[in-house]
Order: sequence, then C-alpha cells, then structure tokens
Amino acid sequence: MSTAPFLNVPTAFGAPLGRADFRRAPEDFVVREWLGFEPDGEGEHVLLKVRKRGANTIWVAQQLARIANVPTSEIGYAGLKDRDAVAEQAFTVPYRSAIGLNWIGVSGEGFEVIAAARHSRKLKRGALKGNEFLIVLRDFSGDRAALEERLWLIAQRGVPNYFGPQRFGQGARNVAVAMRWFQGGVPPANRVQRGFAISAARSAIFNAVLAARVRAGTWDRLLDGDLANLDGTGSIFAVGSPDATLAARCAALDIHPTGPLWHGDSSAEGEVAELERCIANELPVLAQGLAQVGLRPERRALRVRVSELTWGFEGNDVKLSLRLPRGAFATAVLHEVIESVF
Repeated sequence: MSTAPFLNVPTAFGAPLGRADFRRAPEDFVVREWLGFEPDGEGEHVLLKVRKRGANTIWVAQQLARIANVPTSEIGYAGLKDRDAVAEQAFTVPYRSAIGLNWIGVSGEGFEVIAAARHSRKLKRGALKGNEFLIVLRDFSGDRAALEERLWLIAQRGVPNYFGPQRFGQGARNVAVAMRWFQGGVPPANRVQRGFAISAARSAIFNAVLAARVRAGTWDRLLDGDLANLDGTGSIFAVGSPDATLAARCAALDIHPTGPLWHGDSSAEGEVAELERCIANELPVLAQGLAQVGLRPERRALRVRVSELTWGFEGNDVKLSLRLPRGAFATAVLHEVIESVF
C-alpha cells in the first residue's frame, strides 16, 4: 500500500477480507457508460458508442479526430475511462466530418465503433448518469461467507467515495506535477497536464479529509456545519445543526455529507470547516497552490451509493456487477473487500 496520505486511506467496514488478482486481463474489468439519454436522431453531431481495450480515452478521441479529419477539440466525451479495461463509452463527432454517419465498424488500435446515431449536442465532460461495472476478482483467498456479508453491507450502506489511484496517475505522477508547478511557479505547458495536476491536487486533499472522517466514524453521518449532497444529483445545501429528519434522510442514503474540492478554503462551517482547514494544512504545497489557481468552490459526496450490486462465484473467482454514479470509482468499492487495491 502507498504511504501517500491520499492513497493510504482506511476502510469503513474493517480489514480487507483477502487477496485476489485484480485486472489480470482487461476483460476482468468491464465498464459501460450509463448516459441516461438516447440519441435524438437529428442535429450536427454523431453520437458514437465505442468499445475500447487497452487504450485511454484521450488517445481514442485523437484517433477519431484523425479519421474524421477534424480538430481533436471537436470530439466530445463525457468521462475518462481506464486504459487497463474493456470500456464502452460515448463520443460525439461532427456530422460534417469526413465519415458523415458511416461510423459503425470504424476501428483502430484498441478501439471499434459499435453504434452511431445523429445527435443535437456535443458531449460535455460529466454529461452522464454513471457507469456499470462487471468485475472479476481472480483467485480470491478469503472466506466466502465473510465476503458475502461485506458485500451485503456495502449494498445497504454505500462506501467512502474515495478518488481511486487512477486519478493520481501511475506512481502519483499527477500529484508530482502539481507539486513542481506550485513550488516552482511554472505551470505545465500542456493544458491537459494542467487539468490533471489540478484535479489530482484537489482529489488528494479530498481523500485526506474523507480518510479523517472514516477514522472518526463520521463519513456517513451529518455533523454541525456540514454541506449535504442530495443523492444522485449535484444539489448541495447547508444543514446547519442537523435535526432528526436530516439524520434519518442521511441514514436512508437520500443525502450525504460532503467534502471539499479545495479552492483555497473550506466552504463548510463550524467543526467541519475546522477539520477541513486542518487537513489542508497538512498538505500545504497543494493547498496553497490551489488557492492561487482561481478555482470556484465545489463539494463532493463523502459517501457513494452502490446500486444493483450482485455477486457470484466460479471456482476461486468472484464476479461482481454494480452501478455507480458519475465520478465514483469502482476501486473505492474493491478497497473495502480485497487487499492492495490502493
């Protein structure tokens, strides 16, 4: 396990239950985007469904742009998907491109277009409901009964909404880029690298705040001064001193406490604000650097509901199926089950 405070994070339900090979092959981690809408059949864009294997989203977008003979900036996608996986995700390309509507079957190294339809809008980042996952844990070494009990608990209570290791890059390189930038005052020349560095720095502080609340046992309940998130939405509201009604809604996973995507200060109040400032001060280069970038205040739920969770066994392998809202990481679920995910 990493010694970085944003990856060396505690579990909520006790120690992991054993070891398993995670992502022995890309087919052991399948993710399918859940957009929450269908193509509308008209407009100046084409909505593609692309199946990719061993290829990252940005690279696929670049290849689609090359084939379409348009700038990469005209290719839309809703989110980044792991390279080490089989992923089905949506892209949009201009209808006026060199391909027109004739995209089905177009392929390149690591990807193939499997569906295409006219659509009125370019896909923007975050324009999806969530993702569905099919995961195989190979050669699970632990007790099956204990695993089933843990998975049942996860289905009932959700899990801490940690950013997974992929947010920070291999060897936490995205955080290292942010550190060099904030210490030296010179941002990366590449706009994408700047975005990754800012995102990783904010995610690191968020994970550290969430880890503190997991250790304190408050990750899934409201405290004085919290800002709450309405489940399944981007709605955030102050709870002040939470009453019995709010506590009951939180227990029912209707609302969740939130943590900061750091912009220079906590937007919470009272004891929550004090905790968040204290944690940010433990990562001073990141916290102070983010304060200089000019970011708007944002919050993220500390807990995530794990929907449609099912499981089964084939020999020593465990097969999991689940759905998570956008922005949530399947690795945060696996962190509660097996060793060495983070």
